[in-house]
Amino acid sequence: MTGRQRPLVAIPPADDIIALALAEDLGVDASQLRLPGGAPDLLERDITSAALVPADAVFEGHIVVRSEGVLCGLPIAARVWAMLSSAVGIARGVEVEPLLPEGAGVSAGTAVARVSGPARAVLAGERSALNALMVLSGVATAAARWQAEAGDGFAVVDTRKTLPGLRGLSKYAVRIGGAHNHRVGLYDMVLVKDNHIRFAGSIAEAVAKARLHAPDLLVQVEADTAEQAIEAAAAGADMLLLDNMDDAALRLAVGAVREVAARRGAQVLIEASGSVAFERLAALREVGVDRVSTSALTLAPPLDYGLDEGGE
Repeated sequence: MTGRQRPLVAIPPADDIIALALAEDLGVDASQLRLPGGAPDLLERDITSAALVPADAVFEGHIVVRSEGVLCGLPIAARVWAMLSSAVGIARGVEVEPLLPEGAGVSAGTAVARVSGPARAVLAGERSALNALMVLSGVATAAARWQAEAGDGFAVVDTRKTLPGLRGLSKYAVRIGGAHNHRVGLYDMVLVKDNHIRFAGSIAEAVAKARLHAPDLLVQVEADTAEQAIEAAAAGADMLLLDNMDDAALRLAVGAVREVAARRGAQVLIEASGSVAFERLAALREVGVDRVSTSALTLAPPLDYGLDEGGE
């Protein structure tokens, strides 16, 4: 499995979700994780380690991936331990040394980072750190797999179907895997769906009103039929989302939209969505759409990781 390393992909703010994850595991309020030195007794909340691990014990080991995939989330894992170390007031906290870059392809048994520091702190943050790695690497792995199958020049994009609170990180992982993002939320692009059309009165009216309300944003219209797609293209939509169409219907809609766009002297990006199976990518590319969108990226199964003591 190979990923497409994206060294310039910005890591979204994650402290809020990290604080929630640690608070969930330790049974405390998340605010305690945000105040440096504000919770010196926090490690006592890990009952097992408090009972069995000496307070001065040191842990040295590695994060190891258990299956093939694409690495994503090491900066988030490191931040988990950094926030925990700060909250309990450890001057020299848990150190995480990456051994591979984000987006690297990994195989089972690969050590991806070296972890060292106070044992109780390492163990208290272990699950939250590994969970972040598991979820984000799973997304990046799916993104790499889908985009590789689609090939260059044919984009696979994600959707807003993400785990609550994890949208920014999930979309980051999609980019690390080499696939692409659709809109982030309701605020950064117009996407006209059937409910909007009913309120507006028609597709043309919906596009016109959207243009007037948000003149600087791209307008995409969801279409279930070739007739709707033609109306949207004629109304000046920038993008079309052809939803749940079979290959024959898609081919008809794509051809008609290209003709309308050519008469307007414009370009319309055409996206296929709904019933987009991995095995269908080659056929969709042949049909002539510009890209496909799927929730299979952001809802991908996690990649398994473990924290192993010792090792080289």
